[in-house]
Amino acid sequence: MAGFSHIDDSGRPIMVDVGGKSSTLREAVAEGIVRLPESVKEAILSGKTVKGDVLKVAEIAGIMGCKRTPELIPLCHPIRLDNVSILCEMDAGKNLVRIICKVRSNDVTGVEMEALTGVSIAALTLYDMCKGIDKGVLIENIRLLSKSGGKSGDYITGDDR
Repeated sequence: MAGFSHIDDSGRPIMVDVGGKSSTLREAVAEGIVRLPESVKEAILSGKTVKGDVLKVAEIAGIMGCKRTPELIPLCHPIRLDNVSILCEMDAGKNLVRIICKVRSNDVTGVEMEALTGVSIAALTLYDMCKGIDKGVLIENIRLLSKSGGKSGDYITGDDR
């Protein structure tokens, strides 16, 4: 099937053969937005959440998610991650948390899925920790911002959402 690297000629799923590829520096940055009801925003800002520092716990969870990506995404290769950083940044004026995940590896395949998984797990952790206050927390716009390295070259999102 043209265009899909994880499907063979007969339409069956396959794991892409990366055995002949050389290790190169791969980097990816992903982001996501978590919109907060006023009550949740106030609880986070005041430090009065029952489960602790919501933003810090979400950052740790996101890092753990990056490391577990090949266990969660069926055809994703296990690779060595050289660096992972996650920032959960509150924008109190807009009632949202912006999550940014940066991943770097010197390996044979890219780290886009790790960065996207890190953002997703951090966002889900925020929801989990805040749902007792208000279940109206909204996760949105999880996307790749940039990637570099590898055969497909560099990618930078063309918009400023």
